[in-house]
Amino acid sequence: MTHFDVATAAVQAALDAGARYADARVMHRRYEAMSARNGDIEDLNQSEDAGIGVRALVGSGWGFYAVPDLSDAAARAAGSRAAKTAAASARVPGPATDLAPVGAGAGSWASACEIDPLTVPLSDKGDLLVHATKTMREHGADVAEGLYQVWDTEKWFVSSEGHRIDQHIRECGAGISSTAIGEGEVQRRSYPAYRGQYGTRGWELVQELDIAAHAARIADESRALLTAPLCPAGETTLILGGEQMALQIHESVGHAIELDRILGWEAAFAGTSWLDLDQLGSLHYGSELMNITIDPTIPGALGSFGFDDEGTPAARRDAVREGRWVGVLAGRDSAAVAGLDYAGSVRADGWSRLPMVRMTNVGLEPGPHTLEEMIAATDDGVFMETNRSWSIDDKRLNFQFGTEIAYEIKNGRQGRMLRNPTYTGIGPIFWRSMDMLSSESIAWGTPNCGKGQPGQVGHTGHPAAPARFQNVRVGVRG
Repeated sequence: MTHFDVATAAVQAALDAGARYADARVMHRRYEAMSARNGDIEDLNQSEDAGIGVRALVGSGWGFYAVPDLSDAAARAAGSRAAKTAAASARVPGPATDLAPVGAGAGSWASACEIDPLTVPLSDKGDLLVHATKTMREHGADVAEGLYQVWDTEKWFVSSEGHRIDQHIRECGAGISSTAIGEGEVQRRSYPAYRGQYGTRGWELVQELDIAAHAARIADESRALLTAPLCPAGETTLILGGEQMALQIHESVGHAIELDRILGWEAAFAGTSWLDLDQLGSLHYGSELMNITIDPTIPGALGSFGFDDEGTPAARRDAVREGRWVGVLAGRDSAAVAGLDYAGSVRADGWSRLPMVRMTNVGLEPGPHTLEEMIAATDDGVFMETNRSWSIDDKRLNFQFGTEIAYEIKNGRQGRMLRNPTYTGIGPIFWRSMDMLSSESIAWGTPNCGKGQPGQVGHTGHPAAPARFQNVRVGVRG
């Protein structure tokens, strides 16, 4: 049997057991990761698995069942169990669940990959990490760490509406960090971001990062931070680097516009959302420079795909346009409940997990400025970059973030280094204060987004560029 045959058998079994809609995902996953510390390889992790997950809809109830067995009998049993679970859930009084319409048919998609990461010799990968961590040690790092990660995922999706889709998604990335320890002080510098940079590309992405070339610099900066002055406290003009902007978007926009959170269906991992659907199309989320898109079609970005896990084709949509909230991340069921005509943002982190609304590439469109222009236009402020910590309330409204490093800005010039920088704000007030935005955008990848119970780890992308904000409280302690 082919993988499509297995999925088709599971769907038919669910329909035979009473489901009015069913879909099945066969997945084959391979994962590889290596880490090094202080010039030695510390860990190598290689894993591979395959299985099928089946969803069934009966009335208002979803059922899900998954097995690590791709035989015809196991697939049919999984479909039947999914339908029985849905029927049990549907006994709760309520109207039948509708699904937003989506065109069905055959489709195939693969991410671009010039160098298959899993064919690169382990010795070459290890040499890269060993060399980078040795260099950091030689330049004063007390703890020098490096890592890479690789995911290779193949999917076969079939639905009772006629979907028949296969995808091959290859993702990888790498990063290094230097930790310096002083008297009562510990400082870390990372490149290109904490835990690295990732995308739906091949090993060529890691080669372009050239982590070894940045090892000496970040080790020097981690030591310099030990004796740098503290970031002052007060309200000031704040400029954020692109990588920190990516996290700002992720936490205070991406999670807030997830429709299942807005509807109150999902509250794990920092709660629901402060947004109200009645304000969709009218809410003033940010300044006119704020244009947020939902775009899984961006080549090479970590949240890119051809079809989501409900078979909806990838498409670009606006979430915020000129500061106004106009769109959400949705699934077919949540979109129907909200009266929307689009979905396309449902994924699961494996065959054994129920798909849910997840971020794709949620990013800020570039602006008309440069980082150099923003600094030159700032009389008194702080420039912060590279995330160190994050905290946000259960409505995704009030936040406090820390970065690894900051620089004082005086009279349009970047000055002395500052340690332990932090800033805090309230989502819409913060975004409305954005008055300058750079054109220097990078699609940052976040491979560790948590959501759901049981917990799932999502891969998301965030195109972002440096931006300037007015009257932001910085130097917050505790």
